[in-house]
Amino acid sequence: MTRPEYLDLPPLIGAAGSVQLPGSKSISNRVLLLAALAEGPVELPGLLDSDDTRVMLDALRALGVRVDGRAGSSEAPVVVHGCGARLGRGPAELFLGNAGTAVRPLTAALAVLGGDYVLRGVPRMHERPIGDLVEALRAMGCAVDYLGQPGYPPLRIGNGRPRVDAPLRVRGDVSSQFLTALLLALPLLSGEHDIEVQVEGTLISRPYVALTLALLQRFGVQVRNHDWQRFVVPAGSRLRSPRRLQVEGDASSASYFLAAGALGGLHGQGGPVRVLGVDADSLQGDVEFARVLEGLGADIAWGDGWIEARGLREGRARLAGGDIDCLAIPDAAMTLAVTALFADSPTLLRGIGSWRVKETDRIHAMHTELAKLGARVESGEDWLRVWPLAEADWRSASIATYDDHRMAMCFSLASFGPADLRIEDPACVGKTFPGYFEAFAHVARPVPVLAIDGPTASGKGTLAARLAERLGWHVLDSGSLYRATALCAMRQGLALDDEAGLTGLARRLPVSWRDGATLLDGVDVSRELRSEQVGNAASAIAPLPRLREALLGLQRAQRRAPGLVADGRDMGTVVFPDARLKVFLVASARTRAERRVKQLISQGISTTLQDVLRDLESRDARDASRSVAAMAAAQDALPLDNAELDVEQTVARVLQWWRERT
Repeated sequence: MTRPEYLDLPPLIGAAGSVQLPGSKSISNRVLLLAALAEGPVELPGLLDSDDTRVMLDALRALGVRVDGRAGSSEAPVVVHGCGARLGRGPAELFLGNAGTAVRPLTAALAVLGGDYVLRGVPRMHERPIGDLVEALRAMGCAVDYLGQPGYPPLRIGNGRPRVDAPLRVRGDVSSQFLTALLLALPLLSGEHDIEVQVEGTLISRPYVALTLALLQRFGVQVRNHDWQRFVVPAGSRLRSPRRLQVEGDASSASYFLAAGALGGLHGQGGPVRVLGVDADSLQGDVEFARVLEGLGADIAWGDGWIEARGLREGRARLAGGDIDCLAIPDAAMTLAVTALFADSPTLLRGIGSWRVKETDRIHAMHTELAKLGARVESGEDWLRVWPLAEADWRSASIATYDDHRMAMCFSLASFGPADLRIEDPACVGKTFPGYFEAFAHVARPVPVLAIDGPTASGKGTLAARLAERLGWHVLDSGSLYRATALCAMRQGLALDDEAGLTGLARRLPVSWRDGATLLDGVDVSRELRSEQVGNAASAIAPLPRLREALLGLQRAQRRAPGLVADGRDMGTVVFPDARLKVFLVASARTRAERRVKQLISQGISTTLQDVLRDLESRDARDASRSVAAMAAAQDALPLDNAELDVEQTVARVLQWWRERT
């Protein structure tokens, strides 16, 4: 299957619903390794099915571990048949993608056991540091060599002579995964004496180490924690199968949906968003994100196996900004960087130095992409400051994701702002949450669109304007864009078949709308746009593909809260195919001609019914037969013959349909 290049997200007015979270990546890869090294089978319901867990499973199978069942299956959960530390000794070459939770623990376990192994990954994996772990392993007598740049994968592991009669030392201020890797592997060397690990520097991401300790306990190993600076694996420790271990939902992934539930309160159109699979008793540190969000003004509720965001607390119009220590929630802190755009004051995120060595340099990536949206951003070695964006300052943007799943997921929340949003390489979410965008769409409430289409002079412009007035929404007269382009071309002497020139003109079209009038460079040209000469010119240029593409973005940019009534060709088929209600007017050519004659005469323009009818029939034939954007109703459009209805009756009929749909 071809990997999609991008995903366009509609602007959102709210969010509501529930989401079953996928299994935690951090738990899944830890328990897979522990289960493989333990004695006896372990059933793992809820195990995450993602890129990172697949590479770990493939590696374990290559090492001779028997694995039954399928990750993500409720009917046949994964069962790992533990080898009791008797993994295959190679030779084996293991490809581990960009999974830090796989390469680091496997490096430690295989180095302790000894054998003939090569561990490699994608190019970004070969840029992620592992030197501090390798030096700790070498210091205890393990055989680990670099196959490329010192300090980074790929690695070759051989047969060493590990000794643990002296305390081991490992840095804790780069990645907590180095300490986690040692703690998962050291029970394999446990004998008559305790094994001590000393942490050099301040240990970051402590909740992830706490998670490791909790899982080791489930496998029968009670590591003693001395103030996060010294850890002791007791003598005689041995990994034993717990027989069954339920994998929790991913708390980091929960952050996006909880944030959506909070931001949904900005327009008063949201409802509760509940995440299923985590709660207040979760082993994962990122569950603390919900409490941070609550402190910023979100209404958060907790239950058995779920957490729920219910918009903003009473009295709050926006989330609060402030100074947030993110040392304990490094992954979920990325979500806060995007919600900061909607805060009432600047937000400083501190303690995020580990972002520099993740799937990408996340501080640089976040700074760059937030700035694309128009935000003021500052950053340093381990901090990021984001200023909120006023509605007028938002810019439409295509967000680069750097092959980083969390960049793609957290920036989906920017769709609560008044700008068009494109997520590049959306499939990168497969690393931890392959179905993320489907789940996000399930709870998202896009800004509603009501599309009005129909042939020339069918009354769609009048209907759209009246509907927008009744609903209190914005209105888009898409025909005015083509007419404005045609008028500008005529003023500048551009030929109507000069596609390149017209496309360039459309991209910088100085059009705007105010109080029902269409403005060019701030001047009201509404009357001029309705002339027959401009109308014919607009009809002539409308089929040009490059011109249509240039105007497509401008049309979609009009989709703003609280809603949009969109009038014109392709509204329900191309521009807003997700419009909640699509209406196609089907008045006969003669009825339309009679209306047009009255309209022209009221404007002081002399004409005859025969001339107008002949012109409309000609335009209908041309519009229906053109190769690009031929006039046709969307398959799900409701036809409305308004020949016998006045404007108010037509409006009432459409509003009735709207109420039925919503």
